[in-house]
Amino acid sequence: MNVAVVTYNGEDTGRKVTLSKDIFGIEPNDHAIYLDVKQYLANQRQGTHKSKERAEITGSTKKLKRQKGTGTARAGSIKSPLFKGGGRVFGPRPRDYSFKLNKKLKQLARKSALAYKAKDKCINIVEDFSFEAPKTKEYIKMLSSLSVSDKKTLLVLSESNQNVVLSGRNIQNSKVTTADKLNTFDVLNADNLILSESSVEKIDNLLKKK
Repeated sequence: MNVAVVTYNGEDTGRKVTLSKDIFGIEPNDHAIYLDVKQYLANQRQGTHKSKERAEITGSTKKLKRQKGTGTARAGSIKSPLFKGGGRVFGPRPRDYSFKLNKKLKQLARKSALAYKAKDKCINIVEDFSFEAPKTKEYIKMLSSLSVSDKKTLLVLSESNQNVVLSGRNIQNSKVTTADKLNTFDVLNADNLILSESSVEKIDNLLKKK
């Protein structure tokens, strides 16, 4: 698949980049995508939730009433989960939600996500660029020139560029990342991928590793 390379101002450079069939042309594996996205979202969870059980509630341990003869159920403590203000039964406890996935499966998931974007023709290739200083207006101008200003975008650079990152971080529905930090969730979450010209080769090298 050949994609035309344009400048960040939207001008055609006359060059084309060939997207590897081994990555952008594979048959997507939906289950691999599901597992990788599930792991990503699980890793975002802090797991610090906690509720007090009856042993942790502050209150009197005095028996509320006599055991028999009241006509109601027996009750031994105000801290019982049956009463208002009592402890919670089987409440949440701090835990780690992360789980392990094999590298090859995660690699397949990223390839599948990129293949979906290539299939839908939602990939733009931009000539390598940089801003002299952080300028949000310049970043917005770039999105407008690529006709993606009204869409959720993910810009992938070959290596981190502080001026570009700072220019795009305050724009809603826009994210900047690097090829080595590319993940399945971000690819699928974006409507359009904007790949810098040098990042294409880096993605190829990273995802072709055995």
